[in-house]
This record gives sequence, structure tokens and C-alpha cells, in this order.
Amino acid sequence: MKKNRERFCNREREFVYKFKVGSQCFELRVPLKFPVQENASHLHGRLMLLHNLPCFIEKDLKETLSRFIEEESHRDYDREAEAALEAVKSGEVDLHQLAGTWAKAYAETTLEHARPEEPSWDEDFADVYHDLIHSPASETLLNLEHNYFVSISELIGERDVELKKLRERQGIEMEKVMQELGKSLTDQDVNTLAAQHFESQQDLENKWSNELKQSTAIQKQEYQEWVIKLHQDLKNPINSSLSEEIKVQPSQFRESAEANGRVYEEQRKLEESFTIHLGAQLKTMHNLRLLRADMLDFCKHRRNHRSGVKLHRLQTALSLYSTSLCGLVLLVDNRINSYSGIKRDSGSRNGGSDDKTKTADRNYLNILPGEFYITRHSNLSEIHVAFHLCVDDNVKSGNITARDPAIMGLRNILKVCCTHDITTVSIPLLLVHDMSEEMTIPWCLRRAELVFKCVKGFMMEMASWDGGISRTVQFLVPQSISEEMFYQLSNMLPQIFRVSSTLTLTSKH
Repeated sequence: MKKNRERFCNREREFVYKFKVGSQCFELRVPLKFPVQENASHLHGRLMLLHNLPCFIEKDLKETLSRFIEEESHRDYDREAEAALEAVKSGEVDLHQLAGTWAKAYAETTLEHARPEEPSWDEDFADVYHDLIHSPASETLLNLEHNYFVSISELIGERDVELKKLRERQGIEMEKVMQELGKSLTDQDVNTLAAQHFESQQDLENKWSNELKQSTAIQKQEYQEWVIKLHQDLKNPINSSLSEEIKVQPSQFRESAEANGRVYEEQRKLEESFTIHLGAQLKTMHNLRLLRADMLDFCKHRRNHRSGVKLHRLQTALSLYSTSLCGLVLLVDNRINSYSGIKRDSGSRNGGSDDKTKTADRNYLNILPGEFYITRHSNLSEIHVAFHLCVDDNVKSGNITARDPAIMGLRNILKVCCTHDITTVSIPLLLVHDMSEEMTIPWCLRRAELVFKCVKGFMMEMASWDGGISRTVQFLVPQSISEEMFYQLSNMLPQIFRVSSTLTLTSKH
């Protein structure tokens, strides 16, 4: 087979083309090596340029050259096929070996015969968890998750108490030193003590960080192993090793306060919902919501007498391994390694979730405004993904534009949502989490108008990113904003997005 192919490959044929210019006859002879690797149109152009051929033969030369290459190539294919058949008939080629080679080549190049990729352990666990959370065992899963949450909350509470005591003790020491400044002590003594205090705080924080990291790792491993065993137990109830645990677990549900003894109460929310259709030709329906709420309400476990923490968590757990994830945009500073402000609050209310801002190894590289990092979570109250968007003090000014890094960061976040099945995303409308004195009513209206218009443009871009999938975008404003301001923003939203209005049809009698 290989010898026959080599016999017909790399053979040179002469292409002959005759034409007339006036009364003179010309003949063009070009040696071509088969199979011809060059495109026929490119070869034709080179011949016209190289031999300075007249333009009136251009079309006919191209057709003749293309026909010559096609006919000669087919002749080579026919000769090669005939030689291959003759080799099989004469016994030169083993028929069974040839059939095996063909079958292998077909299977490797055809998708339906390709060997499926072996699922990873994470994919297997996702399938198992998805089955369990949609079964009667869902309550047992949530009970166990809550027990882990309580355990981590207690550790966080102990950490906060210990850090508070350390700072109080250091404050007393620093106050005594400052009283002796200029008498028996110098500035160098103050600086030395401050450095010692800082080092002591870092050591204590590192100690607690490592302990929390170790505890969450142990919980994660135990939880995964327990979920797999529970799934097997439900498949084989006769040989059940966890049947008693399934019955007893709900009665052991621990109702506890938060780590520091506080119980978060539901605060009155203001909320408005809208339905819009965006798109040039094929319009896509989206849901918009305007809420007055604390951003961290979407992270913390809330408890009330009617539903409890289990029912509140159920909806988020049901969509954990799905194509309908929920995301939240948190505004943070540029220090990835810091543990202050909203990052500290979200960590304290996070319990046993997979919070990389709290447990990840320290990274001392700072990020720029408009850049963001992502943390994935499995047991927060209402979200699966947190986008930590870096902003600076510029967002508090009243002169930012659509090209501001924070605005462009929102665009990139929405693009990630489109490519990673995040169908609900919550955005701080004013690009701040708390109100301050300079944020007047005109400031709020200008900022809201800018964000509304930019997000509308980004949502129209979504159609080219994901083909037009219906999504829910929630605009959040701080809880300290007045009701009057909230309803002004609520009136602005339908004017910018052109909210769909209902049409009532009445029949004539």
C-alpha cells in the first residue's frame, strides 16, 4: 500500500496552454508536481504575473488550469485505488489487518464512536450531591451543613474575642508608653513597641487562619465521604450503615446563635421588580429587581420562626450543581491579603463555606481598580459565586464616566456570568456599600443613571456572548438610603430600560 502510494505521489506532469494574440500563436508550458499543494487560484495568479500574460486570457487560463489539476488528481486517485485492490487480491496485504486499520481510523475520527472521557471525582460527587439534595435526604444534608456552620462560627467567635483582648491589652501598653514619651522613653521606644504589637497580631491572626483552614479542610473531607456513603446507603437500604444516622440526625439539629452571640433579625426591605425585553431583532426577556438591602444579607444564614435556616438554604442547595447559579458583586480594596472591611464581615458570616479570601494562602500582590477575583461557595444563604471587584476612592466622586475601571469591571463580570451559567447576579447600584455625606440626592441620581445605562448596554451585548439567555439582575442600594430616594430610583429604572407594559384586551358585546 505504501509503495503504491509513493509510486503515484510526487510525479511531475506538464500543463500546456495555447492561446492567440492577434495572428500569433503562443504556448505556455508549466511543469507541475502532483499532488499539487498550492491553491489553484494562487498558482494562476503567479503564472499571470511571472509570464506577463495578457488579461483577456485570465479567466480561461484559470478554468483550464483548475480542470487540468482536478482531472490529473482524479486519475492518480483511481490508479492508487486500483493498485491497492490488486495488492489485496494478490495477498500482498492482509485483509484482516486492513479492516482493523480502517475500523480504528473510523472510530478515532468519528465522535459517536469515540471513547467517552472518564468522569473526574468532582463530577461524580456533583452528580451524587445533586441526586441527594433532590431527595428526602435533603433535610439530613442541610442539618449536617448547619452543624458544620455552627462549629466554624464558634471558632470565629473565639478568634474575635482573643483578637479583641489582645488589642485592648496592647492599647493599655501603648497608652502607658505615650505617657512616658519625652521623659524616660523616646520615639524609638514607641516605634519598637508598635512593631512588637503588630507582630503579635500577625502571629495570632496566622494561628487562627491556620486553625480555620485545617477545620474547614477536615469538614470538607468528612462531608464528601459522608455524602458518598449516604448515597450508597439509599441505594442499598438492606445493608445500610447510615440508616440510624439518617433518623437521628434531624433531632440533633442545633439551634444556636451566631458566633458572637448576636441573632441577625430581618430588617425591612424595599423591593421593586420589572420585566424587560432587550435585543435588536430577537428580543430576550430579563428580570430586573431594585432592592434596599445589605449586600451581606445574601451571604449570611438568616433564621426566623416560620421557615428556619434549613428551608432558607434549600433553594440555593438545589441549584448548586446546575446551570442556574447566583452571583454577587462585592466592592473591596486592592489588598488581596487584607482581612478588613466588608471582607472581614463576609468572612465572619460565612461559616464553613469555601471562602478563599479568608483561608487562602497569603498573596501580597495588589490588584488594580476594575480587576476582580472570584470565590466559589457551597453553603451561603443565597449565592454560589462572589465577585470581589476592586475599587478605589474615585467611586465616591461624582465625575466617573462609562470608561471608569469600576464600570468596565462590571462589564467583565457580566461576561463571566454569561460563560459560566450564572443567571442571577446582584450589583451595588451606586458602586458603594454605605452612604456618606457627599452622596447627595443629585449624586445618587447621576450615579444610578450611569450604572443603569451601562448595565443595559452590557446586557444587550450578552446576546452575542451567550445567544440570548434570560437572566435576573438585582440592583442593590444601601439600607441607609431613604424611601423617597429609593422610589425616585425605582421610577428611573423603567424609563431607561423601557419596561414591558401589559396590554388588556376587552371583547365588544
